[in-house]
Amino acid sequence: MPIEVTTAVAMQALGASIAKLLVAGDVVILDGPLGAGKTTFAQGLAQELGVQGAVTSPTFVMARIHKSIGAGVSLVHVDAYRLAETSELSDLDLDATTNAVFLIEWGLQYAKNFAESWLEVHIARSAVAAEDTDAASGLRTVEIIAVGDRWENLDLSGIAL
Repeated sequence: MPIEVTTAVAMQALGASIAKLLVAGDVVILDGPLGAGKTTFAQGLAQELGVQGAVTSPTFVMARIHKSIGAGVSLVHVDAYRLAETSELSDLDLDATTNAVFLIEWGLQYAKNFAESWLEVHIARSAVAAEDTDAASGLRTVEIIAVGDRWENLDLSGIAL
């Protein structure tokens, strides 16, 4: 069932709602074009997890580890956009990070080599009107796909924006 999101605040709320479902070791794959709202989604997810540091796109560093403020899980935020081969994701040695949730932007082609189960979050952005100068505005359609045994009983009916 597609979810329609029209503001950055709503995208962050969606990320926060998904964060409530996550436990250590879970993998979330974010997919969508540039400017779709992937990092905004990640910010809401990170805030709900209660992790340290400002969440920005890890495009140029490939991965950022945001440690938990308290006893919760950490967040490993990866941007796989610039990876050329599947082996480059494993070269980052992310699985050595314990007690963490993994959020991988542009990671669909690497998912099956990284985990047995994951959530795919596909974000599609509609064309923004030419007179609209706010890049965060405009309709986004989000589709969440559960892959693997971990998510076989996933119920998204409680997702709140």
